[in-house]
Amino acid sequence: MSRNLKNAVIALLASLPSIIFYFQFLNNHHQSNTSGPIWSWCYHHPLLLANVFFFFNVNVLFWIISHFQNSHWMIDLYWTVIPVMLVHYYATHPLSQYDYWRSKIVIVLTWLWGVRLSHNYLRRENWQFGAREDWRFTDMRFQYGKHWWWVSFFAVYLAQQVFLIGVCLPLYAVHLVDKPLNVWDFVAVVVCLCGVVVAYFADTQLHQFVTRNNKLKELGKPVVLNLDRGLWCYSRHPNYFGEQLWWWGLVIFAWNLEQGWTFVGSLINSLCLAYVTILVEERMLKQEYRAEAYKLYQKTTSVWIPWFKSSAIAEKEKST
Repeated sequence: MSRNLKNAVIALLASLPSIIFYFQFLNNHHQSNTSGPIWSWCYHHPLLLANVFFFFNVNVLFWIISHFQNSHWMIDLYWTVIPVMLVHYYATHPLSQYDYWRSKIVIVLTWLWGVRLSHNYLRRENWQFGAREDWRFTDMRFQYGKHWWWVSFFAVYLAQQVFLIGVCLPLYAVHLVDKPLNVWDFVAVVVCLCGVVVAYFADTQLHQFVTRNNKLKELGKPVVLNLDRGLWCYSRHPNYFGEQLWWWGLVIFAWNLEQGWTFVGSLINSLCLAYVTILVEERMLKQEYRAEAYKLYQKTTSVWIPWFKSSAIAEKEKST
């Protein structure tokens, strides 16, 4: 069995423990056999149960698998899958109550987001499963050295639980309150769709840029220093901007249901992405061949929110 196929099978089977347990819970509920303390707790605490699934199936199991593979690649793949699993979990939990059409709209939107992000992930990895782990994990591996085996449990997995369960809180809210659709739901749909579309085109333009530079390297020709065309002409990180539109669009759904507290997950995610933006830009500036060009790009182009270039600054820099 090839490594790619083996990793694909591992990824496919890795979430089965939670799925099997949940279906057993649903089966017992349908048979009115929920009198046991475990089944009763699962029935009365849907949000806590989601966290238990994440802790044991992702934090513990994925962490153990990562030690056998010496790579934390799988959490990146599952970032695109877990929200889809969560929205179906919240929709099918026996304690859920919701407007039918709002639920269907949010489920379809989440699938659309998940398919787009999964496609981008696999395209970026040349359709290989587990070919490499996130560069930030690799950097931390060197930073923590012999302590990385246990630090990774907190830095990679427990942290992801906070982020993923947090940003998906609006999906829980949608299946917590039964209220008819109104205009704010359509506003939320527009914001979410705009986020998915912006992220798709930004990531596609980035992929084309990287592919083109790789071909230039193979031919021994000079590479293009920075991507400053398309959406990247108006924002240094339009893919991040699109991703944030998506998550805050979900918050509008929850806010409309008087569950505004769920914004905390998107806020934490935005703060984390702001820090990641700093790390990415520091990494770009460490590449000597493009450092000067990127400094100019920073001065003339908005960080996240797309905006017109500061042409006056650009002309001044060129003249000096």
